[in-house]
Parts: sequence; structure tokens; C-alpha cells
Amino acid sequence: MTASGVLDQAREAFARRLWAGAYLDFAAADAAMPLELSDLESLALSAYLSGHDEESTSAWTRAHHAALRRDEPTRAAKYAVQIGAGLLFRGAAAPAMGWFARGERALEGCGDCPERAWLSTWNAFVWMWNGEFGKAQPAFADGAAAGRRCGDTDLLAMARLGDGMSLVLQGDAQAGMALLDEVMAGVTSGEVSPMYAGIAYCTVIAGCSDVFDLRRAREWTEALTRWCDAQPELVPFRGNCLVHRCELMQLDGSWPEAVAAARQACEHLSGSVKWDTLGSAYYQLGELQRLRGDFPEAEESFRKANEAGRSPEPGLALLRLAQGRIDIALGILARALSEADDPPARSRIMPAYVETLLASGDVESARVHASQLKEYADLMDAPYLHAMADAALGAVLLADGETGAALRTLRAAATTWRALNAPYETARVRVLIGAACDELGDQETATLETAAARKTFEELGAVPDLERLARPVHGSLTAREAEVLNLLAAGKTNRSIARELGLAEKTIARHVSNIFTKTGAQSRAAATAYAYEHHLIQVR
Repeated sequence: MTASGVLDQAREAFARRLWAGAYLDFAAADAAMPLELSDLESLALSAYLSGHDEESTSAWTRAHHAALRRDEPTRAAKYAVQIGAGLLFRGAAAPAMGWFARGERALEGCGDCPERAWLSTWNAFVWMWNGEFGKAQPAFADGAAAGRRCGDTDLLAMARLGDGMSLVLQGDAQAGMALLDEVMAGVTSGEVSPMYAGIAYCTVIAGCSDVFDLRRAREWTEALTRWCDAQPELVPFRGNCLVHRCELMQLDGSWPEAVAAARQACEHLSGSVKWDTLGSAYYQLGELQRLRGDFPEAEESFRKANEAGRSPEPGLALLRLAQGRIDIALGILARALSEADDPPARSRIMPAYVETLLASGDVESARVHASQLKEYADLMDAPYLHAMADAALGAVLLADGETGAALRTLRAAATTWRALNAPYETARVRVLIGAACDELGDQETATLETAAARKTFEELGAVPDLERLARPVHGSLTAREAEVLNLLAAGKTNRSIARELGLAEKTIARHVSNIFTKTGAQSRAAATAYAYEHHLIQVR
């Protein structure tokens, strides 16, 4: 085939969004003959969309210099913007800003133009991510106005995307999500070019996750999946799509499929180009491995997530908790919570912190954090967050002896989890409901709830949860209860135990009551004898 024939073939593949084929044909034509700037643009874009980032940057750079030589400054700036946008989306902010600066220099002496608005809009994204909303939002408004004025649908979509995300990040989720829905209406109708459509999809889904908007996250992830599937040779956004799908499949109880998606995402995102979402892919894989009881594999995945820049909390702390290393888990979560500076970030840590505090026997602190999580849920008013908060508060109330209130709160959590189609979370709450019913003397319902939870754990392959259910009663003593039992066996009073552990005497009395219940003992002497018999304490 002649070079011109290969070029025609490349243009046809590009029009059909066959990105890998288009890239190969454009590259072959480029090696045989000089390409027009429009074809060099297509070479750069098809290289980017098929995962050949170095080749893409090289082609854009050549186009940038060619435009400067031809004294076409706006075109040169356009190419600088394309390079910078791709870098920024991958998390490479510093080199991206260097290319934006090149674009600004190319436009010196030029008047108002879309390229200048593009540069302002991308700078606004950087300001937004740095929390400088006062600078970002006016720039987004100017970008949207320029997009409408120039008929640039890509610019209009990106400016509105930034404006919507700014509102979400400032706590106005309702207004922000409404604007993001408007952006996505344009994306799904084909008004936005592939590169910017992919950026919009991933940004909007991340925004949904930030505000725990599970309904929108599911809808837009399904749309992103269809969009990616319609372009089988698309690379840059497929890994991100798999990460989002993995999160939702984990919640839906499709754990084998979620593991496969997580592994595939790790593979897609860890090629020659290192994407900033690689850490999230490894984190999701680690979470699934933890839930299934594959602890060594989970530890390795969390390590890789951390190496890739994704903090492994709360997953790593929950792994330590499952391993019985409660003090380490508490240290991790306390530090992570101290670094979380907004309600969404703190809300992701608090359920694990409450669970770990309860395991340590610190019910007072667990109540404080569960109450704060409830306040965050009321503030953001997302069903997912309400379910997490009710589950945490119900567990605290149960541990504190407020069984009736606990049962009502746990029932509310279970109802919401069912509505969200979250079988694992529902099953965990049903275990607590069973315990509450048992304490209220309703052994029949307790048995039914526990059996239903066990069946779900078996279907999911939640080995650690099944092992917890299978342990004998005395094996359910918390670390704090075991500590109290040691001191009780030494003949100390509740008051002296409270003084030694730095806890309230009321708390110690509750621990002693729990110990009696779990061991079946009727007195301190019986509890101590039982503990020695079952090797639950060390001889002091």
C-alpha cells in the first residue's frame, strides 16, 4: 500500500475510534511522508488514546514547534494545552504547568481566543485542587462563557466540570452534582471529544464517591463502562473504569468479579505510564483479599497501594484488627483521622476507628466518634453514609448495654444497606442484631439473624467473618475484656482496675458484666476459674 493509502486508512480508523489501528497507520504514514498538522494532531491523539504516551507527547511537541515555525501561535498554544491536560489528568502537575506556561508564552501579543481560556481553565483546576476556590470559580465561569461564545463544546464541558467539582468540594453537593449531571448529559450525547469525555467521566464518578452518592456513582460507572466497551482499543480511561467497577462490584457482593476487575485495573494502570489511580486499584484488591481472608496477599497489595501514592487506610488497620493487633490498628487510625481535615475524609476512617475502639474496650471514645459520624451523615444526607453511621452507633449502643436503642438503630442500618444492595454490610449488621435479640431474651430471632448472616458470608467467601461466628463464646472476649479479666483474677476491685487502666468505674463494671455473659460465670471467682481453665489469661 502506498503512503497516501496508509494515511487514508489511518484517517478512517480514527473516525471509527479504532485508536490502536489509527495510531499504527498514522505512525507508518509519518515514517514515509511529511504529515499535515491536522494528521499530526490525529497521530498524537490516537497515540494517547491507545496508551502510547511518549509517542503522543512527541507528536504533540512536533506539532507545537511546527505551528511556531509557521507563526500560528494559537495552534501552538492548543498543542501545549493538549500535552498539559494529559499530564495533569495523570497527576503529573509540575510538567503540566510547564506546558501551560509554554502555551501562555506562545499567546503573547494575541488577543482574546479559546486557547487563552483553555489555559485559564486548566490553571483553575490546579487552584481548585489546592483549595483556592476564590480564584478557581471565576476562571471556570470565564471559561464557560468563552466556550459558549466560541462554540467550543470541550471547553464548555471542562469549565462546567470544574465549577461543579468546586461546589462539591466546598460542601454544596446538591448544586455541584446538578451541574455535573448537566456536563454528563453533553458527554453521553457525544458533544465532547474522546479525551475530554474520558476526563469528565472519571472526574464526575470521583465526585460522586467524595459525597457518597452511590446512585449517581453506579449510573455513571455503567455509562463509562458502555463508553469504554464501544472503544475496545481505548487505554487511558479503561483502568480507571475498572477501579470504579471494582468498588461497586465489591459492594454488590460480586467478589470474584471484583477481584478480576481489580487485577485487570492494576495491569492496565502499571504499564510504562504510571497513572495516579494505580494506588486505588491496589487498594481495592487489598480490601477484597482482606475480606476473603487472604491476609498475606492483602498486606502486599496495601504495600503496593502505598508505594503508588494511595494511603492504605482504613484497609491496613482493619487487616491488623483481624490479625488481633488492636494497638497497631488504633495507632494507624488515630493518626489517619488526625490528618483527615474534612467530613468526607473523616467519614471514611471513622467506621473502622469505632470498630477498633470497641474491640479495645474503649466504648466511651467509640461513642464520641460514632456520634460525630452520625452528625456527618446528617450533614451530607447520603443513604450510604447514614447506613455506616447507624451501624457504628448501633454497635456502640449494644456494647454499652443500651440494647433496645441498639436494636432500633441496627434495624435502620440493615434496611438502608438492603436498599443499597450491599449484602456483606447487611450481614455484618445482622450479626449485631442477632446479638441484641439474644440479650433481650429472643433466642429464636437471634438464631435466624445469625444464620442469615452466616449464609451470606458463605456465599461471598468472607472467611474471617465465618471464623468469628464459629468461635466459642469465650473466644469473643475483647482485648480490653481480657485485660480486665487478668486484673479481676488478681483480686482487684472495679475501682482499682479503673484507676490502673485509666477508665471510668462504670466502664469497668460493664466489662465485668460482659465477661460474666461470655463465660457463663455467675461470680468473679467463677469467671476467674473459667478463664484459667480455658487458658484465657496468664498467671500473674
